[in-house]
Amino acid sequence: QVQLVESGGGLVQPGGSLRLSCTASGSILSINDMGWYRQAPGKQRELVASITSGGNTNYADSVKGRFTISRENAKNTVNLQMNTLKPEDTGVYYCLAEVATMSDQGDYWGKGTLVTVSS
Repeated sequence: QVQLVESGGGLVQPGGSLRLSCTASGSILSINDMGWYRQAPGKQRELVASITSGGNTNYADSVKGRFTISRENAKNTVNLQMNTLKPEDTGVYYCLAEVATMSDQGDYWGKGTLVTVSS
């Protein structure tokens, strides 16, 4: 029905940068909010950043000034540019999209992409 596929994770040294992307596909009529969450080992999943269809953004305090979320509505894609990465940014990053299809409307998750910040 609807699939979200993330890409761009990997291993990076502290202070480095990574760019994550997530593309939604399937029987999509429209996408409202999109966002990125992360889950560190032994911790609960937490919001990193979100963006509305109109481009309004929201960030966790821990990433403000370092991460930038953006979206390409025509491509059903949301991106997360991560700069000045810290070891505490390590975790699995998940994409979330609020999607309307012909039959319903709901939240869809990607399977996640691993980000490891380590020297």
